[in-house]
Amino acid sequence: MSHWIWAAAGMLAASVEPPAAPPTSVSEPAELPKPATLPTTEPSLLPPDDIVEGRTDYYDRMTVPVTISGEGPFRFMIDTGAQATVITRGLSEKLKLPTIGSAVVVGMGSREDVELVQLDGLEFADRTLGDIAAPLLEARNVGADGILGLDSLQDMRVMIDFRSQTIAVNDASALGGNSGYEIIVRARRKLGRLIIANATIDGVRTAVVIDTGAQSSFGNLKLQKRLRGARNRVEVSSQDVNGAVIIGKRHYAKRFQIQGLQLNNMPITFAESPAFAALGLSERPAIIMGMRDLRLFNRVAIDFEKRQVLFDLPTGSKNHRGVRQQFQATRL
Repeated sequence: MSHWIWAAAGMLAASVEPPAAPPTSVSEPAELPKPATLPTTEPSLLPPDDIVEGRTDYYDRMTVPVTISGEGPFRFMIDTGAQATVITRGLSEKLKLPTIGSAVVVGMGSREDVELVQLDGLEFADRTLGDIAAPLLEARNVGADGILGLDSLQDMRVMIDFRSQTIAVNDASALGGNSGYEIIVRARRKLGRLIIANATIDGVRTAVVIDTGAQSSFGNLKLQKRLRGARNRVEVSSQDVNGAVIIGKRHYAKRFQIQGLQLNNMPITFAESPAFAALGLSERPAIIMGMRDLRLFNRVAIDFEKRQVLFDLPTGSKNHRGVRQQFQATRL
């Protein structure tokens, strides 16, 4: 059995601010640091209901505790850009999970054949999932024990509260509905993901994929061609979930706009990537929006059932990156 799977999680990118005199290249370490071990809390003592306490890993991505067939907890990242739930090889071997086939995992810089294992008894929050065909990836490329992908998140709302460092997974009404969100954007579903179709970057209409598994934001070459001055920028070396290195060019967009929301001076890395082709977004301007930019908000919610992305803006005036509400919010 062979599958084709897109996984953006684990993508590393250089952490740089707009320099007065940009260097010619920036590189990231080849491996993530070894994940910290969670306390061995009994499953019955995990946070109640469907709100799971989050923690911030080395690259500011949120992870949650999960148990597998009663063992754990283990650190899994919630990734709204990954098609499938993933487990690392070391954890799979520890749990003696059976191999059931193979898959092609598409990262930001590569396509790789990987093994699939049978994953049952996956429990997080108040849900238990089974019969999951999970690709095997190396822990050094993931930065966690596994990834909760879209196959585990459909028909739910994922809410990340960056103020309290929590992740909540439930239906929209259980998470307070739309109260407190200034911007509510309708999105279309494609391959399980929600794609915002009507964003603009420096006046260029751009498709946006919200990806909680990517550290930074990445743009395709179609967008780069449409943006003036998006060439000959600082070079960035990155690594994807398969361990492949990808070289991109970092550009700072003056204005990124979605409905009544605007981000100023937004860093975007441009690279030739199979990820956009896998998403059907190689022929139009598009970006994958990562956690560095999402963390500028108080809360971000991705509602797969209602096909909405919701933004809770910082209070007061615009912050250091220029997050602001331009006008009264409407819905796309």
